[in-house]
Amino acid sequence: MRDTLYDIGLPILAIAAALAVFGVFVSFAGVNPVDVWMLLFKGAFGDAFSWQNTLQRAAPLMLTALCVAVPARAGLVVIGGEGALVLGGLACAAAAYYLPLPGNVIGTAVACAAGAVVGALWVGLAGWLRQYRGINETISSLLLAYIAIGLFKHLVEGPLRDPASLNKPSTHSVPEPLLMGGIFGTDVHWGLVLGVLACLGLAVWMRWTASGFSVRVVGGNPRTAQLMGLPASQLILTACVIGGACAGLAGSVEVLAVHTNANASLIAFYGYTGILVSFIARHHPLAIIPVAILFGGFGAAGSLLQRRLGLPDASVLVLQGMAFVLILASEALRDVNWKSLMTKLMRMAGPDPDAKTTTEGTPS
Repeated sequence: MRDTLYDIGLPILAIAAALAVFGVFVSFAGVNPVDVWMLLFKGAFGDAFSWQNTLQRAAPLMLTALCVAVPARAGLVVIGGEGALVLGGLACAAAAYYLPLPGNVIGTAVACAAGAVVGALWVGLAGWLRQYRGINETISSLLLAYIAIGLFKHLVEGPLRDPASLNKPSTHSVPEPLLMGGIFGTDVHWGLVLGVLACLGLAVWMRWTASGFSVRVVGGNPRTAQLMGLPASQLILTACVIGGACAGLAGSVEVLAVHTNANASLIAFYGYTGILVSFIARHHPLAIIPVAILFGGFGAAGSLLQRRLGLPDASVLVLQGMAFVLILASEALRDVNWKSLMTKLMRMAGPDPDAKTTTEGTPS
């Protein structure tokens, strides 16, 4: 029970503290913090348009957060979701244009699968390097992300570039029948449904299946996993492949529902924000859903802050950075013995009751 309260309470306190610190930060720019907080809420959840904008941004965040959360359950810290996302989007755009796909939901599914497969291979490579070459997965996945972005730019501006894209290098546009539309006439695309289903499916997998339980055992206690004879290497690779597939699927969604081709706009740092979402959600797939919506709202409110208050659109990145630092700092509070700490503080603030008793009890 105590752990559950900490799991829920600490992230909420960290976000509240981040908002407070962000208010102090913007006050130095001459802006009223209360106005900033109100516009953040209004830009994220104030009306139907804001909600649609928020949910559009939440869809890729759910999937990139899973790229961190699933390997984390196996004991790994993988932060290369951005690379898997851009390469997944590029693979999706190339498959949709060059392959003779049917112009229906099957063709769309195949294009999505192309992005997921490339993302799975890219993050799976980081897992393979960890298990069979002893290379730290955090470093390798981060470096692979930089390589992926460089490779993406090279292909988009070179071999896969549409000659008609003069000012903004882009791949050929995806045929219209393969694009994802809005849900029931709204601006919220079906990628949101894919993100929610992925979170639900992976939550069920981890909680109710033997392989999901094995992954958690490997991540929670490697010694126990070894004694149980679990195939740790295979399970870690599986976790990386699943996480990479989710990030690659996020790239596919961005291409098929937002950009209609692969270009530099695909590098929107959803992969890096997904790291923050996963940590705040404590790597739980179900908790990722509301946290992704919250941070999708922060992103949606950025333009409103710029229009109304003259703050840079990227100022919300400062807020996200503060939240990340504070959520990491809050981990240090989990093991604090508050009762002992309060007793020490009371002794420091007032006279020592033990010393008083000893003095009074001493015969004159």
